Amino acid sequence: MLMARNKRKVLGILTSGGDCPGLNAVIRAVTKTALNDYGLDVLGYKDGYHGLVTDKFVRLRGDDVSGILSRGGTILGTSNTHDPYRWAETNRGKIVYHDHSRKAAASYRRNKLLGLVIIGGDGTMATAGKLADMGLDIIGVPKTIDNDLAGTDRTFGFDTAVQTAAEAIDKLRDTAQSHHRVMIAEVMGRYAGWLALNSGVAGGADVILIPEIPYDLAKVGEALKARSRRGKRFSILVVAEGAKPLGGQMVVARTEAASPDPVRLGGVGQAIARGIENIHGLDTRVTVLGHLQRGGTPLASDRVLCTRFGVKAAELAAAGLFGQMVALRGNDLVSVPLKQVAGKLSLVPTDHPLIAAARAVGTCFGD
Repeated sequence: MLMARNKRKVLGILTSGGDCPGLNAVIRAVTKTALNDYGLDVLGYKDGYHGLVTDKFVRLRGDDVSGILSRGGTILGTSNTHDPYRWAETNRGKIVYHDHSRKAAASYRRNKLLGLVIIGGDGTMATAGKLADMGLDIIGVPKTIDNDLAGTDRTFGFDTAVQTAAEAIDKLRDTAQSHHRVMIAEVMGRYAGWLALNSGVAGGADVILIPEIPYDLAKVGEALKARSRRGKRFSILVVAEGAKPLGGQMVVARTEAASPDPVRLGGVGQAIARGIENIHGLDTRVTVLGHLQRGGTPLASDRVLCTRFGVKAAELAAAGLFGQMVALRGNDLVSVPLKQVAGKLSLVPTDHPLIAAARAVGTCFGD
């Protein structure tokens, strides 16, 4: 076996940030490949970076990951509020921040890890890059329903979230037709419009609003009224949570000081609905899909991608190729340096072919 002469025969793994379909499939693939092909033990840290800092983990064996391929969520747990470099604690009613990165590194070294597989999105990869700079051997696996992580053509969890949103849009169309209304579906995506664009096209939305194309409410209203003049007595509008009007700002639902990314977007659907009703007089309703998009059984395409990602991550670890993130380029798996992707976003190009296709079938983007 490749690692037979290496005394450090334990591979660590953790899942961090928001959950999404497919996390368990990656855990399974990493664990089984490490055990079966390379003779490595696998240690799973609980609740993301929280477990790494507090040294809380479980030993993963074959039976532990058997039967989890199709399960949503993560058997290891996750957290998006425990950045080792900005660890929030409450002291006398005030939130104070500590740098616990040395504790994270100490846990890594105490357990004599060969390397650590970190599964997460852009914030998680930013932290992973910092840990790599401290001398930890890190391999990243790109996860997010937002598909906004740089360096890879697709992140796992995205396909399933698109399917969930598209199915919701189909159901909203039924009630929109019945009541002759404008139905707004607000989807996640943060600062990128991939989820809104793909689910909107899949659901046949009449209007799609994404962060990359600021919208003009007057043009949105005109597109909706034009449908009415053609005898279409209902419309479907899909909006990304990070969409913003021309010259305006994104709608922030709240801030969470303890989180590394304290901004929580939300409410743009209601803002647009008020404008459509007050300015254009069209009966409008809003559905916020929210965390429904993060749950559920991963699609077959995501299970396949997760398995490929997990196997590749274990292969990189066994070969000693650290400081890398597994990525999909076309249909090929590659690895890219963490420094090139850590903390960087992949946004929708305004000349993207899918936008052009949507415009060709009459979709309005509010511009």
